[in-house]
Amino acid sequence: MRYLTAVIIMVLLNNTLEAQTYEIGVMFGGINYIGDVGKTNYISPNKLAIGGIAKWNRSDRHSFRASLLYTQLSANDADSDEARRKQRGYSFDNSMIEGSLGLEFTFKEWNLHTFKKQFTPYLYTGITGFLAHDMGLNSNGEISTQKRKLDFAIPMVFGAKYTLTTDLILAAEIGARYTFTDNLDGSNPEEFDDGKNLTSFGNPNTNDWYMFTGITLTYTFGRKPCYCNF
Repeated sequence: MRYLTAVIIMVLLNNTLEAQTYEIGVMFGGINYIGDVGKTNYISPNKLAIGGIAKWNRSDRHSFRASLLYTQLSANDADSDEARRKQRGYSFDNSMIEGSLGLEFTFKEWNLHTFKKQFTPYLYTGITGFLAHDMGLNSNGEISTQKRKLDFAIPMVFGAKYTLTTDLILAAEIGARYTFTDNLDGSNPEEFDDGKNLTSFGNPNTNDWYMFTGITLTYTFGRKPCYCNF
């Protein structure tokens, strides 16, 4: 039994180490906000988003992933298909810096130490923190920028990636972020001033979302491990 256990551990360890490699690269695409102002489309990028990404492929089916993204959330009721929003006429711009850390799972085996071309869909989730402005509707009927604060979101990302060369990987992804705030658009100022000076609007029972649609290009590095010590 001891020998069988040792063999199983060695096989699992070998499979894990065999796929170890690292990736670093850029993220580029568009972003759109979903909430109480502007369009209600789920995928409708209207602002540029750019950043960096790094991965540690811990096995041939999952990797640890970290990313940093800069963008600006923007929405205008004039772009909405809803007559009520068009008549209301609110709009806002909110700059954002997003950092995310989590796990990426591939649908197929993904071993970057092979010379064969590879393609696989993947899922990513984890925890996202973002630095953005609280917003508020002032007495002039305009949504204005208030203080900047840190909030959090849950990322839900679907993508597909392909090896361009042995060192370059191109991926395309669509990712929703469910935030823990309802005030990226100024609709719920009670979150920071108890509603004493600013007016609420919209649906207070739903939090804000935003979507990233874009591509990543990463460079891989890290030697295939030597097994001479095992």
